[in-house]
Amino acid sequence: MLVAAAAAGAIAAAAPSIARQDGPARHRMNRVIELLEQKQPVFGVYWPSNGSGRRGAPPPTDVPPKQPIELAREALAYRGGDFLFNGSMEGGVDRAIGPVADFIKATGEAGALTRTPSVRFAHPLIVKTPKIAPDTAKARENISRELNLGVSGIMFVEVESADEVRAGLNAMRFTSKGGTRPDDVGAAPSYWGMSEAEYKRKADVWPLNPDGELLNSTIVESRLGLAHVREIAAVTGIGVLWPGAGTLRGVFSTTGANGERIFDQAGWEQAIQTVLAACKEFHVPCGFPATPNDIELRMKQGFSVFVMNWGDAGFKAIDLGRAARRIRN
Repeated sequence: MLVAAAAAGAIAAAAPSIARQDGPARHRMNRVIELLEQKQPVFGVYWPSNGSGRRGAPPPTDVPPKQPIELAREALAYRGGDFLFNGSMEGGVDRAIGPVADFIKATGEAGALTRTPSVRFAHPLIVKTPKIAPDTAKARENISRELNLGVSGIMFVEVESADEVRAGLNAMRFTSKGGTRPDDVGAAPSYWGMSEAEYKRKADVWPLNPDGELLNSTIVESRLGLAHVREIAAVTGIGVLWPGAGTLRGVFSTTGANGERIFDQAGWEQAIQTVLAACKEFHVPCGFPATPNDIELRMKQGFSVFVMNWGDAGFKAIDLGRAARRIRN
């Protein structure tokens, strides 16, 4: 559903408002924010599961399911990615939060929080939340529950207005920071290895708070969203803006008289470029779910954040992206 790409030079051109830090660099817990501040491309992967691919297809019946601790160790052992991603809660937090919570707890037990040279997450966790509009009260509850697991980022899906983004960003911020997030913090402080007071200080949205350690991603994936993409991109607080490439394939497909699906390749690509143009205009890093076949192209176009499937193809795409970054540097 996403499409991402990155190049250091492209990021520098697309996001000049995210300035390099003057003086000593901040000791970031969130590696993704650190890389964005440094104008570096960012590469992430869907975290491993007993399903397959992004949609979480049923696991094969002839293979014993892996326990959460096994999946956690496997995820943390892969050093090529800059973050771990999960989209399963897009379809409903109640339905998916159990397995997500089990995985997150297991990553904590497996050493997600490193302490050298400073305390940080080598693999920040980013998750999707269900569509915010029209039930913003439910969205606030969903986002609070997800943040209380200890995640470092929330991705808004199917965004179609600037007001929808603002409601979601407010839900990520404590009332003491001007937001609507309740004071209950669940297991998040323990996962972050700090007191509740310290967590509340650090768990704010970057770049609204330059010292914040929470990242927002926002996806545009409908015709209405595309029509409003400039006003969406203008909202301060979006860390990464994405065209929902997978969903947009459906938007730009029709059914012919013979029942066959007809894909409007040109219209789909124009939609992707419309989001990228808004990213560049408003200096927001732009993301894309890349594959080995397109990551170098998307990097050249100016995409700067990527998410790939877990597995050999996704790992290959990351290797290609990192090699392309070295060439450009």
